[in-house]
Amino acid sequence: MTTELWIDTGIISAMLIVSAFFSASETGMTAASRARIYELARKGSRRAAMVLSLLSKRERLIGTLLLGNNIMNIWASALATTVMLGLFGASGVIYATIGMTILVLVFGEVMPKTYAILAPERVSLFAAPFVRLMVIIFGPVIVSIEWLVNQTFRLFGVDTTGAINALSAHDELRGAINLHHQEGTVVKKDRDMLGGILDLQDLTVTDVMVHRTKMHMLDAASPPAEILSEVLKSGHTRLPVYKGDSDNIVGILHAKDFLSSLQAHNNDITKVDVEDIMSPAWFVPGTRAIPDQLNAFLRRKAHFALAVDEYGEVMGLITLEDIIEEIVGDITDEHDVTAKGVRSEPSGAFVIDGTVPIRDLNRLQDWNLPDEEATTLAGLVIHEARMIPDVGQAFTFHGFRFEVLRKRKHQLTQIRVTPVQR
Repeated sequence: MTTELWIDTGIISAMLIVSAFFSASETGMTAASRARIYELARKGSRRAAMVLSLLSKRERLIGTLLLGNNIMNIWASALATTVMLGLFGASGVIYATIGMTILVLVFGEVMPKTYAILAPERVSLFAAPFVRLMVIIFGPVIVSIEWLVNQTFRLFGVDTTGAINALSAHDELRGAINLHHQEGTVVKKDRDMLGGILDLQDLTVTDVMVHRTKMHMLDAASPPAEILSEVLKSGHTRLPVYKGDSDNIVGILHAKDFLSSLQAHNNDITKVDVEDIMSPAWFVPGTRAIPDQLNAFLRRKAHFALAVDEYGEVMGLITLEDIIEEIVGDITDEHDVTAKGVRSEPSGAFVIDGTVPIRDLNRLQDWNLPDEEATTLAGLVIHEARMIPDVGQAFTFHGFRFEVLRKRKHQLTQIRVTPVQR
């Protein structure tokens, strides 16, 4: 081989190396986790800060890398064609085309991009200074190319000025969590907890509250001994107190206050006056968003509130524990009665109480029943059936068969749910 041929071969090899660098940089920059890069930048990494700056102008970054990559590939191919023409004449074009296609594909594209996919953060941090320099050098050219592209899009009626990400940050986080769970890197419990935090913004007080039909309440006119018995039987620390009518809630009795008053009267329970020791009731709108209610609990240093509708009627009660359970799942202590709302059958069906919340079912069974129009399983069946079903009626929707097993007046108390085989 002549000296000139060695020089040409060396130049082609150098161009392929630079092309591989551009290819790896493009894949590394686009595949790198912005969250990890941001964390590195927050800890003081200058290269990570460069990567974030480059990614903030993604079109210009990609344009620069593609421009550099194409210049190297085309230049190397042209030089190889010249060399092959000198060696083999007209047939050298074929040899140059085949040879450069293989070289560019393997060494200029597949290999560097494969490595960049395996270590995107490492590649992007390594390439950041050089890529930043290339963006500065090719900046005017890329701006012109961007203008030309946008004008071409306009000819076809495509508006690129208002392009936005179709997914919100919450949706992106939720998708990432579900993806990692599907891949096995995030266990179900962690997925449910992280998903519970993201779901809070979509929930209102009515979605989380204990409905008034399940509330334990005290009659202020009852004898103190009977009230003490009710407090102990309920297993709750705080209970609403009504006067005259159950809709007329006048305060909240704390078990500790009752016991303190009993001790102050030398255990003479007849001298305990519930109305003197109860605290004022706190009423909140049922339409309030859960994050707002959580902040309200923290500001007031309170744990208990009563939810009311637009007419001021009590709908139910909500506690700080109810909100926390939306994140971590059910919290039980030694005084809680374990709910038996879901029972599995050998056939694969489930017998479920109608009052069981849909969100709890989805979390427990990993189902995907909609909870936008109804909070409980019974509510979902009534909503989908567009009627109040009778015992024995069955409906199939959302991939499940729902059969009404028990009914109390107009309330569906027990439903058999069977997954439909597809």
